[in-house]
Amino acid sequence: MPRTLTIARATVGGAGEPEYLRTLGALARLSEPRGRRLWLFRSTTRPGTFLECSESPAAALHRTVVDAPDDEQRLERRLRELASYAADGSELWEEVPL
Repeated sequence: MPRTLTIARATVGGAGEPEYLRTLGALARLSEPRGRRLWLFRSTTRPGTFLECSESPAAALHRTVVDAPDDEQRLERRLRELASYAADGSELWEEVPL
């Protein structure tokens, strides 16, 4: 099965940024032993704008698809309270072997 990726654009208000970073960091630490990776990039031109890149070994295991354990669900809900997400952030992309 090919790896999958989502890239979600998140906008966070200045006061919420430290908690957003802590929450996403906690989610990344929980995800890694479960076979998923999470990277975060910050815009150099738009304050409070981030790209969350989430990778999984297969579509059925991706964070936007899998029935996550309670600890992950809690963190995902908190992220949605702290950030506004672009509409296409849960679009899955599949790896193409070259």
